Amino acid sequence: MMRRKLIAGNWKMNNTNKEALELVKQLKDLVKDVKDRDIMIAPTFTCLSDVCNAIKGSNIKLGAQNLYFEEKGAFTGQISADMLLAVGCEYVIIGHSECRDIFGEKDELINKKVKRALDKNLVPVLCVGEHLEEREKGITSNIVSSQVKEAFKGLSEAEAKKVVIAYEPVWAIGTGKTATPQDADDVHKTIRDTLKSIYNESVAEGMIILYGGSVNEKNADDLLNMPNIDGALVGGASLVADKFSRIVNYIAK
Repeated sequence: MMRRKLIAGNWKMNNTNKEALELVKQLKDLVKDVKDRDIMIAPTFTCLSDVCNAIKGSNIKLGAQNLYFEEKGAFTGQISADMLLAVGCEYVIIGHSECRDIFGEKDELINKKVKRALDKNLVPVLCVGEHLEEREKGITSNIVSSQVKEAFKGLSEAEAKKVVIAYEPVWAIGTGKTATPQDADDVHKTIRDTLKSIYNESVAEGMIILYGGSVNEKNADDLLNMPNIDGALVGGASLVADKFSRIVNYIAK
């Protein structure tokens, strides 16, 4: 099955509005001819509105880095799906390892966030991945499969088909280390097998699964040509227009 590639840039806690607009200006020009794959950037919340206006009419889509599952109310520091929709978001990253590890987000909360995103027609980019000690123990498949099962709890087949998954080995994020293309592809295959066990082959084979973990302009070609890797969730390299555009324009083999 041919799955449309998605290259997503997670800016994390970087860029003021001024810096964001300068980056978008450069990026738009560098990727303007790309038509056979999707491009998404996820700026900080404070930049979303300005970036939305800046990318109007371009081939770049807007995403957010998180949301809260409640509609509104006394949830200081949180942001709702409706607020994201109001500033033009189409995607939202959920369950990033930094949110799991630094802010203590658990599978149950992540499941609620996925459901809320789907309820509001936002595309959830669900992040899953193992720590170094889990990889060394040989339990990567168990960890990742469990995270997928918990996040998809209560989702219908139709809902499941709208989710994007990003596999991000925690030990490779921001470290300069990366899984080999074959290792990454093997985990993506495990994710597909898990989805097949929950739903069916159609859901599994149709699922867009991104790789995230020190993806850069040097390793993108090898990673993105693996059969089960459908794109990338890019961190640091997405903050430099030349580097991110090179990943977006990776050479299909």
